[in-house]
Amino acid sequence: MEMKTQDQVCATVLQKRDFGGIHLGSLFCISETFSPQEMLLKHQECLKRQREAVKFRMKKLSTKQTEITKKSSAMRESIRKKYEDIQRVLDEDLGMTLTHLEMEERAAVTALEDLMEKNCNILQEIEQDLARLTAELAQKDILLPYSLDTEIVGRVIDLLNRSDPSKVNLDEPKADQILSLTNNMLLLIRSQTPITKRLIKSYSTEVSLDPETAHPKLIISPRGDSATYTDTWQELPELPGRFDTTLNVISLQGFSSGRHYWEIDVAGKTYWELGLTYPTISRKGRAEDCWLGRGSDSWAVEFFDGEYTAWHSGVPHQLPVTKHFSRIGVLCSFPAGLVSFLGADSMTPLFSFCAGTFRDCLHLALCSGHDHNGTNTKPIVICNAPPPPSAFQNDSSS
Repeated sequence: MEMKTQDQVCATVLQKRDFGGIHLGSLFCISETFSPQEMLLKHQECLKRQREAVKFRMKKLSTKQTEITKKSSAMRESIRKKYEDIQRVLDEDLGMTLTHLEMEERAAVTALEDLMEKNCNILQEIEQDLARLTAELAQKDILLPYSLDTEIVGRVIDLLNRSDPSKVNLDEPKADQILSLTNNMLLLIRSQTPITKRLIKSYSTEVSLDPETAHPKLIISPRGDSATYTDTWQELPELPGRFDTTLNVISLQGFSSGRHYWEIDVAGKTYWELGLTYPTISRKGRAEDCWLGRGSDSWAVEFFDGEYTAWHSGVPHQLPVTKHFSRIGVLCSFPAGLVSFLGADSMTPLFSFCAGTFRDCLHLALCSGHDHNGTNTKPIVICNAPPPPSAFQNDSSS
């Protein structure tokens, strides 16, 4: 430690700022007020107070950690029980519906069995009469006149009239109505699920690309909602914020609080990168941290040759994903210090970065990628872009 002269010695005084009942010390320069020994004692007292303040803060952090863990666990348990309640209600309703249909089935089957039994009985009587008549016909002397059993004929006609199969039916209109109601319920459930999708989409935030940051080989649409690679170097102003090596562009808007969600259309592309970045990301030259996720200033997911990789601080995370998503979701939560990427087609989680406390505002960042041997000509498109001016005009005139 550098020794100071008496005139440069700083005395220790107590600040008014309170860290859980612990007052910290501060130093200010005076001239020949305390002796060196007194000054060291004051400084020692200051360090002890600072040590206690740090310990107190660590205790508070630990308490907060425990509190968050308990809250999260209780929340998950509560949500799980709600899903179980929903499942139980559906199971009970399914049981009641199936039981009702089974009762109708049993009634119809019983009626048919009863009619079949009656037909079987009268068939036996007919068979007996036929056998008797056959036996009589075999005799040489037939007694005349022969009396016919007209009673059985009447019974047969009556039974045939009553046992018409077309007269025994299920209540099909009611069954069709039940099917229609269950289909409507299914459509309603599907419209409400996945719940996380509805929740995440509620954080959707409009954003547009800043053409003054775009690499000269990127064509930015007039609305600022898409970036398309061109092999032609465009003659653009050389601005401090423009990327001159990496094919990047960042959003015009920056965000420093709340929760935000964007969806990026990457359909038909074979190479792209996208994520979030601080405005301090390097933009000039071939430095590694000019690439998204290669430095500590940005978080990104890259898609190249059918493989997904998450990047931050130059550390790659190969993702075990084989599906080619047409949309990628980017979720940023400042309260949670979280950056998450999702396959927005099905809201499939891809990767999440726990960034802690963000030190600056964040911008959406896109890399359309080069043409990749002619297979990557599609633009990369922001789905949360502001509507065109005409839409505002139409709204105002209506």
